Amino acid sequence: MINSTLNELKKLNKLNPIKYVPISVSRKRPKTGLAPGSLIYTGKVYTEEIKIQVIDYTDDHITELDITDVAELAQFNNSDSVTWINIQGLHDVEVISAIGKLMGLHPLTMEDILDTNQRPKVEEFEDHLYISMKMINHVEDLNKIDIEQVSIIAHKNFVICFQEKPGDVFDDIRTRLRNGKGRARKRGADYLSYMLIDVVIDFYYETLDQVWNKIERLDDLVVRRPDRIELNDIQVIRRDLIQLRRFMYPVRDVVHAISNSQGQFFSDQTLMFVRDSYDHAVQVVENLDTYREILNSVMDLYLSQLSNKMNEVMKVLTVMSSIFIPLTFIAGIYGMNFEHMPELGWAISYPVGFWSLIGVVAIIMVIFMKSRKWL
Repeated sequence: MINSTLNELKKLNKLNPIKYVPISVSRKRPKTGLAPGSLIYTGKVYTEEIKIQVIDYTDDHITELDITDVAELAQFNNSDSVTWINIQGLHDVEVISAIGKLMGLHPLTMEDILDTNQRPKVEEFEDHLYISMKMINHVEDLNKIDIEQVSIIAHKNFVICFQEKPGDVFDDIRTRLRNGKGRARKRGADYLSYMLIDVVIDFYYETLDQVWNKIERLDDLVVRRPDRIELNDIQVIRRDLIQLRRFMYPVRDVVHAISNSQGQFFSDQTLMFVRDSYDHAVQVVENLDTYREILNSVMDLYLSQLSNKMNEVMKVLTVMSSIFIPLTFIAGIYGMNFEHMPELGWAISYPVGFWSLIGVVAIIMVIFMKSRKWL
């Protein structure tokens, strides 16, 4: 089986070097009517080259390799050491399929790896555990949340990570493995799988902290300077929280399922750490719900401020109208063409009589409104 796969890989590497086609558009291929296990890539195509990095280690040594020929991975299939194979890029379906055949992965696992739009989940197969999560990172330079799928294959001897593009959140794990301190290199592949899951969840905290900072700034501006806020500012954060909820909630169920497993792929000692990650996932979900409620309160407060501002404008217009209504009534009476109005013949009827009456009525209206605390 492995020899035939190696022959296919040699042909494949001659025909298809491991590079991305320079296209940067997102596309979704229809999967309707296809047989289970059909390999269709549904993610975004990047211009970067596919990278395959290997870290092979034991308690007393570590080796790091950059793989250019997929067939080189065969040596790690039944190795006594622990091997971490990190694949950055999923565009070349033939290469990904060859890796799956070489490492003995189930066709349904390969189908899920290439389907980057699915919900986070965990599935148990005969010789490996498939874990799908969303790797979420806040990019400060671009002020946006970057989300990509990471698929983790937990095997007895090796761990494979499939990522959509170069760049991840696992640098701390690489540093711990290189330093050789602590438990990282003293435990098996199950502990490496735990570390990957735990780091992904830890970065959820950092992302939520950035979102919380934005909510705090909005909350402060709503109270002090509501005129500097637009409704779209709140809606952008609201959409981010909805998207984060969509990806973070299932992770809690994924970690809970692993923590309750029978120990085929995770030892009892490692499951203790997995349960700690489950506590972190629960806390992330609770924080997410809290931030959503606070943002809804900020939205209500903002709308209330707009309503109060509109009410103040209407109050001024209403007061002005109330003052001028009796004045308009008096002016209307004296604007009629009646012949028998004695005061019209007085010499001082216009400069003294009319304007004095207007002034007295206006003063009375102002005093009345102040007494009712309308002004």
